[in-house]
Amino acid sequence: MTDRIFIKGLALHAYHGVMPHEAKVGQTFTIDLDLDIDLSDAARSDKVNDTVSYDQVATRATEAFNSQRFRLIEAAAGRVADAILSAFPRVLSVAVTIHKPHAPIAATFNDVGVTLVRGRQKS
Repeated sequence: MTDRIFIKGLALHAYHGVMPHEAKVGQTFTIDLDLDIDLSDAARSDKVNDTVSYDQVATRATEAFNSQRFRLIEAAAGRVADAILSAFPRVLSVAVTIHKPHAPIAATFNDVGVTLVRGRQKS
């Protein structure tokens, strides 16, 4: 599938991390979402019912990301991916990238994060 819906740079403040101060102070994470979806019906019909709403995707991702305190951003990304696939049957697969630009690393860096790709299980 080559059709895609994406949301880049969804900024969310949360308290995820292994270090105690991360749970106390929190930090801003950035999430990128890439959804594989067949958009041929939406392209022909020009109707929102033939696609998924960006607003609803962003809301669902935010709810999943903030549903609990995660020690690992890998777990948070997995929760977001599962939530997107559960809520939007039209989505064939989703890539969730979580950027943690203020990770407690004793080095100078631009960005650190994870990307998880999840798809529907074939029956």
